[in-house]
Formats: sequence, structure tokens, C-alpha cells
Amino acid sequence: MSAKGWIIVNQDHCKACELCVLSCPRDVLALDTNRLTPRGYHPVHIVKEGCSGCAICAIVCPDAALTVMRSVTAQAVRA
Repeated sequence: MSAKGWIIVNQDHCKACELCVLSCPRDVLALDTNRLTPRGYHPVHIVKEGCSGCAICAIVCPDAALTVMRSVTAQAVRA
């Protein structure tokens, strides 16, 4: 099944703990060292293609700062 995922980060809740980065099975997350949240932390972001939308990052986030979105291709739906 071919799926593409992406994340939406709540900048008010992300505290750069990196639990999501460490738990990502596709290794596509990192802290954005060029940006700061309103609380002064570097927020997480996707650094390369490959997110499947598995939502492990959102599950391990202690502050519920991540929302995972996922789209599935039409070919995968027909299968």
C-alpha cells in the first residue's frame, strides 16, 4: 500500500524533546534548528521524503503537539 504522510506541529506545545524524532521508523524527522517556537524551542519537522503517516510520532509525543495526516493513492485503494 502506497501512503504519504505529513505532520502538523502545534508550535505552542512542542518542547523539542525529540521523542518523535527517535521513534520515527522511517527516520524522516528532525528538529528545525533555524526556527524557534514561541516558547523558545526548536520545533520538529520533516526533513526528507518517506513519511508514511504511521503516527508513531504523535503517539509518543508527551504534549500532543503533533497531528499526522495521511493520504493513500487511488491504486492502493483498489488493491
